[in-house]
Amino acid sequence: MFKKSLIALSLGALVLSAAPDSADAKTLKVQASSKAGDWAHRFMTDKWAPKLDAMTGGEIKIDVLPTKAVVPHRETIDAVANGILDGDLNAVSYFSGRDPAFAIIGDLIAGYDTVDQVRTFCEYGGGKEILQKLYDKYTKGQVHVVGCGPYAKEAFVSTVPIRTVADFAGVKVRSPEGLAAEVFKRAGASPVSLPFSEVYTALEKKVIDAADASAHVNNNASGMYKVAKFPIYPGIHSMAVLQFIVNKKVWDKLGEKGQTALEVWYQAAYDAMRREADLEDQAVAAEQRAGNDVTVIDWAPEERAKFREIAVGAWSDFAAKSPLAQEALDAHLKYMKSTGLLK
Repeated sequence: MFKKSLIALSLGALVLSAAPDSADAKTLKVQASSKAGDWAHRFMTDKWAPKLDAMTGGEIKIDVLPTKAVVPHRETIDAVANGILDGDLNAVSYFSGRDPAFAIIGDLIAGYDTVDQVRTFCEYGGGKEILQKLYDKYTKGQVHVVGCGPYAKEAFVSTVPIRTVADFAGVKVRSPEGLAAEVFKRAGASPVSLPFSEVYTALEKKVIDAADASAHVNNNASGMYKVAKFPIYPGIHSMAVLQFIVNKKVWDKLGEKGQTALEVWYQAAYDAMRREADLEDQAVAAEQRAGNDVTVIDWAPEERAKFREIAVGAWSDFAAKSPLAQEALDAHLKYMKSTGLLK
């Protein structure tokens, strides 16, 4: 009897040691760039946040908060560095006012053809490493970069038909500050800096005529096409790079096992997001083309080439503004040449 009790106690101890200690479990509070209710935000909160919990046996959870839930969208860097947030899934280009390199890494306007190309650059072409250099400089090493990359080539939202580069003349375009704004300015538009959460109201009140907004499915879910009847799809410009950064102390406390789990979760989540967003985008466009309410505009190849030519000039001028910006552009160009995107 004593022997059986001893065996039972030993087995119980093993089970307890294998189960996650609720006191040690960590819930990462991260702020995203999307609004509550957007397709992208629901994708993360409903589908993928629970997967991290399951992958780690409850040891690591993630709470993906909508934009501006804790701090304004341009202040998440400081919030992560100071421990107000554990991390963020924000757009890199929002921080281009601090260093032009954030713009070069955040969205090389008209530079790439596919999302996979940019994701590969971030992971294997030097993008992630340059982003880490930026955070080492501007947060004194208090931020760790888990990864970066876009999940969609954005559509372009407009209340007026824009079928050519020339049609941009005088159009008030919402655009993140930095490189994107510079490219639109060179194309003849008047850039206006607004967070994504304010785009719909600004379009409705005619504060702006058009917007560099988000994936076609996000724009549709946000009701953009109720007021902006002339989307450009496929997009002509942006594949906004989203970062996943974590407070360095939080990262270190996760340990090798937790760090690996978080990296694998991030890569899997954004690969799945890219595939699903593409299918959703195509479905939205097909429905719009079949109806009479929204006019989907697809730019001719020659107009896309003109816009790219404008963008290339802006890349070089923008990169000259800081050493890290030049390093970022050099990394892009090296990768693009190695893969045949540039000669």
